[in-house]
Amino acid sequence: MTVPIIAVDGPSGSGKGTVSRLLAERLGWHLLDSGALYRLVALAGATQGIPDTDEPGHAAIAATLDVRFEVDAAGGERVLLDGREVTRELRAEATGNMASRVAVMPAVRAALLERQRAFAVPPGLVADGRDMGTVVFPAAGLKVFLTATAEERARRRYNQLKEKGLAANLAGLSQEIHERDGRDSARSVAPLRPATDAVIIDSTGMTVEQVVAQVLALAREAFPAI
Repeated sequence: MTVPIIAVDGPSGSGKGTVSRLLAERLGWHLLDSGALYRLVALAGATQGIPDTDEPGHAAIAATLDVRFEVDAAGGERVLLDGREVTRELRAEATGNMASRVAVMPAVRAALLERQRAFAVPPGLVADGRDMGTVVFPAAGLKVFLTATAEERARRRYNQLKEKGLAANLAGLSQEIHERDGRDSARSVAPLRPATDAVIIDSTGMTVEQVVAQVLALAREAFPAI
């Protein structure tokens, strides 16, 4: 690939979103939050009353998704769907669970594939998801699979939701993470798994800064020009 790409994959709650945002900021590269696209498809489907089993209906939404990613006055995330701000709804745990069900639909994944690949523009891209290194960007110059224990991921997700003022239950989150891991790993299209050439990082017990520093060191080896 002519554009340098870091693919960061991993299960829910592994910290890949936070790590990817910091990597993109430090490098001055673009960021692809692929999970947000699936969440938006699920959220739009629910808003339109489309059953979560309706694959053609969700694929049609994915093909015509009207979304804008912006930065608010405080430097935080702002997401608009069909002109309506949906930032809080997008990050709610219920939306994540809906997205996990929508993400198993081959027609939805196919509809979003080229949209995701279009994010690969100079000076570089940090792509965050579950199949960035295996399906979307198989030729990425650096592939990282970020993981942690299910208990650690549930705790992180709990703290993240509480910080955003969203309702959270630690036991419920742990159960949902186990269920989501099962769905994501068992799906027939693009199952959650490390690419054969990915560097696996278990972030259990590590700080975000430690993980970012490790990936930046790998990036400097993979892309000497940065």
